Amino acid sequence: MTRGGSTAKATGIVTLVLVALLGSAYALGRSLLLDPAPRHPTNAITDADGPHYADQPSDGDPDSAPRPGGSDGPAETGQDGSGRDAGGDKLFGAHETTGSPRLALTFDDGPDPRYTPQVLATLREFDVRATFCVVGENAQNHPDLIQAIVDDGHTLCNHSWHHDVSLGTRSADAIRADLLRTNDAIRAAVPNAPIVWYRQPGGAWTYPVVSVARQLGMTPLHWSVDPSDWDLPGASKITATVVTQAAPGSVVLLHDAGGDRQGTVDALRRILPDLTARFELEALPTEPT
Repeated sequence: MTRGGSTAKATGIVTLVLVALLGSAYALGRSLLLDPAPRHPTNAITDADGPHYADQPSDGDPDSAPRPGGSDGPAETGQDGSGRDAGGDKLFGAHETTGSPRLALTFDDGPDPRYTPQVLATLREFDVRATFCVVGENAQNHPDLIQAIVDDGHTLCNHSWHHDVSLGTRSADAIRADLLRTNDAIRAAVPNAPIVWYRQPGGAWTYPVVSVARQLGMTPLHWSVDPSDWDLPGASKITATVVTQAAPGSVVLLHDAGGDRQGTVDALRRILPDLTARFELEALPTEPT
């Protein structure tokens, strides 16, 4: 073979290799564009400052927030140093069900003078007792509504002072101070009110926050049915989610504050006829579990 022929053959091989490499790069780039990794904020809530997620704080820095139970594990490690408790419970023992055939409705983030009275009136109409997970500063600002909740026979639950999703990443002393401040605000409205439940904002459970809550005599409370009413899906979707997912022992998560909750109020009037026909509804016990 002539030298010119060898050169031409080598050039052809190089060309084929370059074409193959470029084709692979194009295919890879196209797949990334067409199928980007999804982001699912499974523990989102909305308050007066806008939406906040358990895995993304309001300043937009996802690396500085706790991981919610059920995703990548909480930011604090558990007793075995693994990010979970020694038993492998992603919620660190927080209750997801009532532990009985009865179903529990829970309302978070209140009280709110616009929506809490409507929720109370609807529950009263259907003779249903529920559990209200109240934010400390809202309890301080609306003590009359805390009194109204108790007067109607509902159970109170501590939901932190300022709906702090990252509370579980703080020191035990800081967590304790937050929970005690919230309890004090509740009891300033209703002295001697039993407060035996604690719900971590965003469901962002960590071993420290569960441990401190239990030390203060409160049982951590999660949920099993979440219609994402914080995301304003409308009364019809809230209703459909609750009535189709409700089962014996369910703990249903709803909100009576933290944003526009009229959809939740309207859904409640549709939900209650169905649930009361199929289940016994209860306010969670006011004795430690």
